[in-house]
Amino acid sequence: MVHSAFQALGLSVALQVVFRPQAEDEALEVRQWYEARRAGLGRKFGQAVDGLIARIASNPLAFPRVHNETRRAVLTRFPYAIYFRVADDALVVLAVHGRQHPARWKRRS
Repeated sequence: MVHSAFQALGLSVALQVVFRPQAEDEALEVRQWYEARRAGLGRKFGQAVDGLIARIASNPLAFPRVHNETRRAVLTRFPYAIYFRVADDALVVLAVHGRQHPARWKRRS
C-alpha cells in the first residue's frame, strides 16, 4: 500500500516506513472489511492510509505524542488512527486501528 503511494506521487522520503506485522495485518483486515461492505471502499481506505503515511513521513513531529514516544495520526474519513514511532531513520508503524481502543497499541510501544 504505502510504497505505491510514494511512487505514484513521485515522492522521495528520507524516512524508511516499516510496518510492524500486527499493524500491517490490521490495515489489510480493515481494508478487506470495508471492501466487503461496499465495492471500492476498501481501496479508498487504503488510499487514505497511504496518504496519511506520506504526511507522517514528511513531518512526523507534527503529530501529537500519546504515550512515551508513540505518536498518533487520525484518518479523517474513517474512524481509525495510525500509531507510530520515529526510530533512527525509520518511521515504525505500530498499529492501525479504531480510535476507541488505545490500550491495544500501548503494549506494542
